[in-house]
Amino acid sequence: MKNIKAIIFDAYGTLFNVNSAAEKCKDKIGDKWEGFANFWRTTQLEYTWLRSLMKRHKDFWQITEDSLDKSMKAFDIDSSMKNELLNLYKVLSPFEEVYETLNILKRKNFKLAILSNGTPSLLDDLVKSNKLDNLFDDLFSIEEVGIYKPDAKVYDLPIKKYKIKKNEVIFLSANTWDVSGGGNYGYQSIWVNRNNNIFDNLDYKPDNQIKNLRELIDLINIKKTGEHE
Repeated sequence: MKNIKAIIFDAYGTLFNVNSAAEKCKDKIGDKWEGFANFWRTTQLEYTWLRSLMKRHKDFWQITEDSLDKSMKAFDIDSSMKNELLNLYKVLSPFEEVYETLNILKRKNFKLAILSNGTPSLLDDLVKSNKLDNLFDDLFSIEEVGIYKPDAKVYDLPIKKYKIKKNEVIFLSANTWDVSGGGNYGYQSIWVNRNNNIFDNLDYKPDNQIKNLRELIDLINIKKTGEHE
């Protein structure tokens, strides 16, 4: 954790709860809401990887809608709920420690950014709806390079913008494939393991894992006052 100049966060699943859209509709969906939410997320990710391999790019919002269509059919959810779920996806809830953690980091000299599959407009709406827009220096979208994570061109974006070395970046993600993607690229990747999951075998093991973003403050040795210990 030496010589860090930028702290970069994945958005979906790391800062924002991807299941919160379905959870807000659980009274209508019923007990299957969580299984449906997980299926929607898995299908969404599969579509990003498959489209990257096929070189048939669609932006993340189109993929989110396509994966929702499949998921609603798979879980027999009334099609009348589609627009409600999509609108809720635009304003996903942040995890409860996000605002406090970002504020502490903001008081230091780190560059703070999001690096995400999301479109620029989706990311902009997401941070603004949660009053986080003043905490980030940049919102990097894969749309700048037209291919999804974990392609190296995505991880290049902050390096080119900030003109820093790969190992001067702390990259945080709750997605093990994304942690591996960033780590294999050269970032100091940290796994945000909120649910006690098992790490994938993808030729990278992070030196550090944390249960939530609060633990990042201890990891990089910053007091809650914002001062280095």
